[in-house]
Amino acid sequence: MSVTICQSMGFVVSALGIGGIIASTCMDQWSTQDLYNNPVTAVFNYQGLWRTCVRESSGFTECRGYFTILGLPAMFQAVRALMIVGIVLGILGLLVCIFALKCVRIGSMEDSAKANMTLTSGIMFIIAGLCAITGVSVFANMLVTNFWMSTANMYQGMQNVQNRYTFGSALFVGWVAGGLALVGGILMCLACRGLIPEESRYKAVSYNASGRNISYRTGPYKVGSGYEPDSKTRKGAGYEEAARSEDGRRSYPSKYDYV
Repeated sequence: MSVTICQSMGFVVSALGIGGIIASTCMDQWSTQDLYNNPVTAVFNYQGLWRTCVRESSGFTECRGYFTILGLPAMFQAVRALMIVGIVLGILGLLVCIFALKCVRIGSMEDSAKANMTLTSGIMFIIAGLCAITGVSVFANMLVTNFWMSTANMYQGMQNVQNRYTFGSALFVGWVAGGLALVGGILMCLACRGLIPEESRYKAVSYNASGRNISYRTGPYKVGSGYEPDSKTRKGAGYEEAARSEDGRRSYPSKYDYV
């Protein structure tokens, strides 16, 4: 029962995380204009991954997309790529996870196959969460660098400076969504261990010692270069059946018979 709960919780948390990653990627408020020095303005600027928008005090909003790719910074394009990779892996992980749920039966699918699918989906969720967190963090680092550069130019007395931009709401959504996807992937990996059948989880081979007691008899060894297969049949030439003499007495070999 605990395995089913863990798997279901992992699926729900991962689904929320992937939905948050998609929403964060589509949002336009990745960077918003800083109004600290100018709280009253007629124009408010904010930017996203795909377009930049201007909102006037009258409520009219105009957005313009980025019509070029080569003109964008390399780090900006890397953030786009990371978010897209996270979305693709998350959607594939959700599809695999649906068929791996223990409450869903498809034909005669064994528990070992469901365990492998659960582990695969968990790894996909973890990678998707890491991609989202990395992409959002890289974009936040770009904002921090540009913010302090604009602040330094402002303190140096430059009048024609660009607007400073700070963190938008999309960054926080991306961080939370990436964390949820990461946690959901970990729960799926933990649920995989409980789905493995008992007979395949602990496979051991027992070695039983032979019950026969083997006794080794000490005796003289035959001089030779090889080893005999049976020590019982190893007899020297001097210990063969002794020839009997005519008077009936047994004659024993001498020391020269061993040569």
